[in-house]
Amino acid sequence: MERRIHLPLTPQDVKELCAGDYVYLTGEIYTARDAAHKRMIETLDRGESLPLDMKGAVIYYLGPSPAREGRVIGSAGPTTSSRMDRYTPRLLELGMKGMIGKGRRSNEVIQSMKEQHAIYFAAVGGAGALLSKCIQKSEVIAYEDLGTEAIRKLYVEDFPVIVAIDANGADLYEACTKG
Repeated sequence: MERRIHLPLTPQDVKELCAGDYVYLTGEIYTARDAAHKRMIETLDRGESLPLDMKGAVIYYLGPSPAREGRVIGSAGPTTSSRMDRYTPRLLELGMKGMIGKGRRSNEVIQSMKEQHAIYFAAVGGAGALLSKCIQKSEVIAYEDLGTEAIRKLYVEDFPVIVAIDANGADLYEACTKG
């Protein structure tokens, strides 16, 4: 099925999306990779607040290349998601509802997604230049010292993704290896 979703994700969106659905996202998403995830968890461990509200958030595992002249962002291809697996359950508990990346997720993350009713979207690796054309605005909102791994708030229009793992735990990666 093909769907167009205006962010933030609603509980109804999450409930209706199924592994294998093609989705075009429009609205605000955030970027964070390994270093930003590590820093967010350290912040929580100190009892401090995160620099963004995780309730309903969609995090894109992205470290973009520098923007070329006339563009808001450089190449914007996904990072391998498993690198964030050790941090993900804690962020899901805080209300994160979606993640965008590439590759498989751990059983712990999938179980947490089922418990917290969240979605994992896959973006096409190697298509970063094309994906960047869907990004209309980009603003660093935290951890600027991390360079490309800083947390950014992006505004995307018709950003193409596939539901790789739905809120029921149906896993497109697993289904493809069995079929």
